[in-house]
Amino acid sequence: MGKQSEFILQGLDCASCAAKVENAVKKMPDVSDVTVNSFTKTMVVESKNENLYEDISTLIKNVEPKITVKVKNDGKKHHDHDHHHHDHDHSHGNSSISKLEVLRFSIGIILFAIGILGNINNFGENIVFIIAYILIGGDVVYSAFRNILKGQVFDEFFLMSVATIGAFAIGEHSEAVAVMLFYQIGEIFQKQALDKSRKSIADLMDIRPEVAHVKKGNEIVSVSPEEVTIGDIIVVKPGEKVPLDSVVINGSSTIDTSALTGESVPRIVNSKDMILSGTVNLTGLLTAEVKHTIGESTVSKILNLVQNASNKKAKTEQFITKFAKVYTPAVVYFALALALIPPIFTDASFTDWIHRALVFLVISCPCALVISIPLGFFGGIGGASKQGILIKGGNYLEALNKVDTVVFDKTGTLTKGSFSVTKIQAVGDFTETEILQTAAYAEFFSNHPIAVSIMAKYEEKIDEGRLSEFEEIAGYGLKVKFDGRTILAGNQKLMHKYNVNHTEAKEFGTIVYIAVDGNFAGYLVISDEIKEDSKATVDALHSMGINRVIMLTGDSKTVGEEVAGLLGLDEVYTELLPDQKVEVMEQLKVTKKTDGRLIFVGDGINDAPVLALADVGVAMGGLGSDAAIEASDVVLMTDEPSKLVTAIRIAKRTKQIVWQNIAFALGVKGLVLLLGAGGLATMWEAVFADVGVALIAILNATRAMKSNN
Repeated sequence: MGKQSEFILQGLDCASCAAKVENAVKKMPDVSDVTVNSFTKTMVVESKNENLYEDISTLIKNVEPKITVKVKNDGKKHHDHDHHHHDHDHSHGNSSISKLEVLRFSIGIILFAIGILGNINNFGENIVFIIAYILIGGDVVYSAFRNILKGQVFDEFFLMSVATIGAFAIGEHSEAVAVMLFYQIGEIFQKQALDKSRKSIADLMDIRPEVAHVKKGNEIVSVSPEEVTIGDIIVVKPGEKVPLDSVVINGSSTIDTSALTGESVPRIVNSKDMILSGTVNLTGLLTAEVKHTIGESTVSKILNLVQNASNKKAKTEQFITKFAKVYTPAVVYFALALALIPPIFTDASFTDWIHRALVFLVISCPCALVISIPLGFFGGIGGASKQGILIKGGNYLEALNKVDTVVFDKTGTLTKGSFSVTKIQAVGDFTETEILQTAAYAEFFSNHPIAVSIMAKYEEKIDEGRLSEFEEIAGYGLKVKFDGRTILAGNQKLMHKYNVNHTEAKEFGTIVYIAVDGNFAGYLVISDEIKEDSKATVDALHSMGINRVIMLTGDSKTVGEEVAGLLGLDEVYTELLPDQKVEVMEQLKVTKKTDGRLIFVGDGINDAPVLALADVGVAMGGLGSDAAIEASDVVLMTDEPSKLVTAIRIAKRTKQIVWQNIAFALGVKGLVLLLGAGGLATMWEAVFADVGVALIAILNATRAMKSNN
């Protein structure tokens, strides 16, 4: 394992170029792993050598001269190593076409028209077509020749060059120029469609604030968020994005969190409330103290997570990349055989069979698959992020299509986690007031939701001097000294552990048993409300054909089974300690009914071991939670379990679009290949089977980001 370095590859414009760069950098000494992302135009390199820039820059200049390498640093400002590589590459190497290229193309097209329509002799016609060909396709031929010298033979430039030069050789001059012209035009449209797709996804995730108003004395200075430090006081005006994670110190307002969570209902914030970067201040003027720099802010973490998601490729993407490497050379060799074998062994015309072979070559470029499939997954991830669902990679998006078992944590996941004391039961000489006071003192140092609910019920001030020897016993409860007496507060297992003779409560809710100096004093009933959409979530998962929906909880059997019955769960495991949850998960993985995936949904903080054990770990309520984002594969930014259903639907829609593209591209190419071999397809059909199919596949892939779920 080495250190990760991230680079920006300006000028990277195609998936095949990305594959070339990735393969070249992988061969460098000390490099253990490389991932090139053709959509975000970034490259992540894992290497023992931290000073890679110069070597990588030189290497990439040799492989793809049009690419400029920059270092991406943590501050999100890109340090420009001013090494501009110039290359006379073909026209779709840049986002826009230069005036010189427009002029060159225009003259080429005019000459092509003269060659077809002009009344000139054969020699003059040939000269006109040759000049037109050089003007329109000279850069493609140059790129093919340059790549052959580097040992990179089977790419689109080679295929188009051989096909069109071959057409010239058999006297099909007009067809050669026409094929190159429509190939170039198709590539331009394809590039524009891809750029538009990239921009659509970028706009979808455009939540990074551009300005921060910093209060300095009596003045307010507008600066870039990168310039703001922790502890600075910022002012957020109505209608503006919150620039950095901050705590409100003055003012109240409503905040639109939809960019982060997909929630349409604004949240009310007051003094001491946290406001997160990327959210929008709707109504009041807020003054806040900055808690995180821009690099550590929620908005940056979310953007980085989504933008880097396509680094983790789905199996379908990996297969297509490997398939393309085999498919193109195979078609080239088949075309060679098609050109030579029939004329040698029969009386067939060499010219006819060479023409058929050239048609084959034009068709063989796998661009439609290599570009559209990663774009489909990336679009699906981008569309999910707009709905407050962060999916960390195409592999996880694909895994959501094959779910066998969904396991939920209970508290804070299927239930609200907002506990309240609903009953106090005293035993013997103890009173309800004494039970509540004793429980409050016992729970004082705990931050567990149950402890918070008891403190809220008690309401009185705690005198810490009356407490000593605080001990938290994981999975059982608490043991403290209060006014010199030993207090036990916890579940029934705690009573058994210390051999306290007690009566088991049969109430619905979480029971906190209280013992004083070994004597049972009574209990409190703490109730947790089921979330509004929990039942609908379980029903939807069942309707999707998921075999088992299960709940794990540390709560009592009575509470667990009551909740499971209300929600219609298939199984429930109760009274589990943290290590027992892991054991149950391991058992569930073994007993799955199919080879489908096991999903665990929890809060991402206390459930980190279980999240890691699941095939797909889903953290819920991750808004602003570093632990949730780190521990899981999918983050649901709100507290709604129904977002899991949305995520699965987006995954299924994305898969449908990806396989539409695979079937369409291979189907059309296969049909035209057969027609070409039979002499029934011309170069025109071949160009459509290459560029036209790629363009349609790209446009179809963009639908993934518009998933209406």
